Order: sequence, then C-alpha cells, then structure tokens
Amino acid sequence: MGDVWQDVLSVQPDPEQWIIVTTAVVALATVLLGPPWRVARNVVTIVHEGGHALLALLSGRQLTGIRLHSDTSGVTVSRGKPTGIGMILTVFAGYIAPSVVGLLGILMLMSGRITALLWLSIVFLAAMLVMIRNFYGVLSIVLTGAVVFGVSWFTPHEVQAAFAYLFIWFLLFAGVRPVLELQSQRMRNPSPQSDADQMARLTGLPGTFWVMVFLLVNAAVTGLGVWLLFF
Repeated sequence: MGDVWQDVLSVQPDPEQWIIVTTAVVALATVLLGPPWRVARNVVTIVHEGGHALLALLSGRQLTGIRLHSDTSGVTVSRGKPTGIGMILTVFAGYIAPSVVGLLGILMLMSGRITALLWLSIVFLAAMLVMIRNFYGVLSIVLTGAVVFGVSWFTPHEVQAAFAYLFIWFLLFAGVRPVLELQSQRMRNPSPQSDADQMARLTGLPGTFWVMVFLLVNAAVTGLGVWLLFF
C-alpha cells in the first residue's frame, strides 16, 4: 500500500504534445458525433448529478438519493429549504459541472498529477455509489469506475496519461452540447422540471436566460482550458 500511495502522490512527466492534441481531437469528435455521444453522455450525466449532489451538501441540504437513467437523464433529490441561495446553487451546479470538472482536471494534469486524478475520480464515483437509488445508476457507476481503476492499476504511465487527457478533454468539451439539447427540448416539449425552469422559479428570471448563462459559463471555461494547455 505504501508503494501505491507513493505512486498516487508522485508527479508524472507530461506526455508528448501529439498525445495531448490527439486526445483533444478524439474527445471533440466524441461530443460532436451521434453514436459515440449517446454512450459517452452517461459520463456527463454522472458528473452533472454529482454537481447537484456536491452543492446540495455544501449548502447544508440533506442528500437523499441519486438516480441515473438509460436515456442519460438523471435526478438528484435533497431535502431542505425549497428556496434561497442553497437551492439556487444546487440547481445551478448541474449543467456547469462537466466543464468545471474538466478545467480542474486540466490544472491537475498540468502539474503532473495524472495518477492522482484517476484515483480522485474513483473516490468520487465511490462516494456517488452510496447515494444511487436505481439499478441502472449502480451499473453506470460501477462500469465507469471499473474502467478508470483498470487503467490506473494495470497500465503504464503513458497509457494512463493518454486516458486521463482523453477523459478530461471530453468533460471540458461536453459542457456545451447538453445545454443546447436542453434548449431544444424546452422548445419541443416544455417541462417545469428542467434545471433552467427551476432556476426561473427560484430567481424570477426567465428559463432562457439561465440557458444562456449555462452556455456562456461552459464556453468560457472550455476556452480557458484550451488556452491553458495550448497557449
């Protein structure tokens, strides 16, 4: 265990530039192309609901459960005051979570903490697993965690680095598309339960305004992440 802990805390060398560029291209293609996006979007849902859950806890709410569905939707339920800043932050966190996590991941990768990033992801998934309340959610968390663990435990540092960059690039790029899908869904089939419409009820500002806020935040974070790595 001492060797494992030392490996987790150690600083790994940066991969070659072509690996960083290639993983960025593959991640962007995964977001833009339909078939891979439908599979990979499950990871976005995990981070989305994780964002709701984390802010609920940080704002003093009682987290009661998380459900992940096969259509890549999800629900996070918490108890507490139905209005106020805590509820606003909890609802707001979901759509910006993937991009923000992607940016934080880039900061870790820039400091050479590749293995630490992978193990931190496993800890995050394990913490979420405790709160999952449906079979598909458990399956999604376990499979995702198994992939990350397998890479971090059984592969050399070069493979870990490529996987970590692919994973973080994907989260960074994946923040914008769900927001566009949200607005498209609101136009086709309005739902008072969407995050944007919940924000509208909580703040008095229109749901479309919050869609634009989600979009601008994610676009700005994505741009910052690309700038940090390439410029």
